[in-house]
Amino acid sequence: MCKDCGCGITGGERAHHSRHGAGGAVESIDVLRDLLGENDRLANHNREHFDAHGVLAVNLMSSPGAGKTSLLERTVETLSARRRIAVIEGDLATENDARRIRAKGVPAVQITTGSACHLDAHMVHRALDDLELQGLDLLFIENVGNLVCPASFDLGEHLDVLLLSVPEGDDKPQKYPVMFRAADLLLLTKADLLPLLPEFDPARAEAGLRALASEAPVLRLSSRTSAGMEAWCAWLERALASRRAGPRSSAGPASGDEQTAVVNHAGV
Repeated sequence: MCKDCGCGITGGERAHHSRHGAGGAVESIDVLRDLLGENDRLANHNREHFDAHGVLAVNLMSSPGAGKTSLLERTVETLSARRRIAVIEGDLATENDARRIRAKGVPAVQITTGSACHLDAHMVHRALDDLELQGLDLLFIENVGNLVCPASFDLGEHLDVLLLSVPEGDDKPQKYPVMFRAADLLLLTKADLLPLLPEFDPARAEAGLRALASEAPVLRLSSRTSAGMEAWCAWLERALASRRAGPRSSAGPASGDEQTAVVNHAGV
């Protein structure tokens, strides 16, 4: 059982608790509720900090190896001339990813979670002690590679961006509905591999997303070739402008037609 988020409290374990006394099950659920409630309180506190400084906070989520850090490197290269960017990196161990981002000339704080399979609002709050928000435009939070737990923990971010890489297969929205339903944008990464992996059908991946009643835009992107970077950065610019115009403004493409135009413009 995950001691941090309770993701191991399965139906079978609840049945086990019920057979051996209800108190244990009720206690476990109460603890989980308290944990999530406290997390949400601190997440709102983080968001107030971001809003006070006009910073757009973006939570990047994916399975391990989908290309989050590579995407951030390319994004920094593309936007840093006109936008001030900082990154919070989340991994179980090592500072490898933070070092890669710092090498691009932007501040990066590494959170090493030990055994925790996700970031939470408290971890992000502590990381903010090592970041200067004043003057920042964009703060990216690279979550721990995991397609389950990160969706349950608000960090104080304004937008959740989910990466699905071509080698993973196009059925992930069906297999991990909670994560995909939470996304404000779906990036199909490593799109340069599509000619080599014809079994990945972008239309099928998007259909799986739409079956979850999600209207999130879907963009194809390759960090290796930079194809699709223009559309991704344009989405970020619109989101930043929308956020600074007012917290209730919406970000991203406003219609299905605009989504299609952006994907076609990506050229992948």
